[in-house]
Amino acid sequence: MSATAAPVAVVVGGGGGIGSAICRRLAADGHAVVVGYATSRDRAEALANELGGTPHAAMKIDNTDSNALGSVAARIGSKVGRVDVLVNCGGVTRPVAHDDLDNLDDELIDRIFAVNWRGPFATIRAFRPLLEAAPSPVVVNISSVAAVMGIGSNVAYCASKAALDSMTRSLARSLAPTIRVMSVSPGWVLGEYAASMPEGLVDAQKAVTPLARLASGDDVAAAVSAVVHDLPMTTGAIIPVDGGRPLGI
Repeated sequence: MSATAAPVAVVVGGGGGIGSAICRRLAADGHAVVVGYATSRDRAEALANELGGTPHAAMKIDNTDSNALGSVAARIGSKVGRVDVLVNCGGVTRPVAHDDLDNLDDELIDRIFAVNWRGPFATIRAFRPLLEAAPSPVVVNISSVAAVMGIGSNVAYCASKAALDSMTRSLARSLAPTIRVMSVSPGWVLGEYAASMPEGLVDAQKAVTPLARLASGDDVAAAVSAVVHDLPMTTGAIIPVDGGRPLGI
């Protein structure tokens, strides 16, 4: 990626199902997109090459490594000088029944919080100077309805997303008025994770969702685009993309 007049968007976790939809939407909106990946280099590079218009790039962004985050921020800064949009979309989990306390082991708990909470915080910390160099910067954290319902793949995952939303509110206050900070909070998303679940479980989620369907990656991407372009007077808010799931049974 070289110097560009287009706004610059960095999407951490950009090679995943939701992340790739966000990258495509932001590219269509006219952003120069950095597709951040932790391990899936080939997938991220293919996506960056697929995006049309303004030049795009794929870069390794491991949000659990603060030193590496500083290096990649410096690299982006030396090339384009600013970041207009930062999307924290990276996340990990593993299904563990909520009453199965023994199998929610310390290693899994620490990994979930390292990637799902500490990682977004460390990424915002590393990219703050580049965000402050942009005219109207915004951070979008991808959360989950699990944060408010306490229903999800495991207890630690729910807690990590609740912590992410709390961080969104805290940083929206502390980084104002320069940087807006928002969460986009999907319910179940029809993608790789849902595809790995039994069909009956997915159907059961639809049945208790008032809009009677689950979100797509494009639904989440549309919400991110709206946060960036259509809500300039909003910060610290949690934008649901859940079909009304908390209103269901």
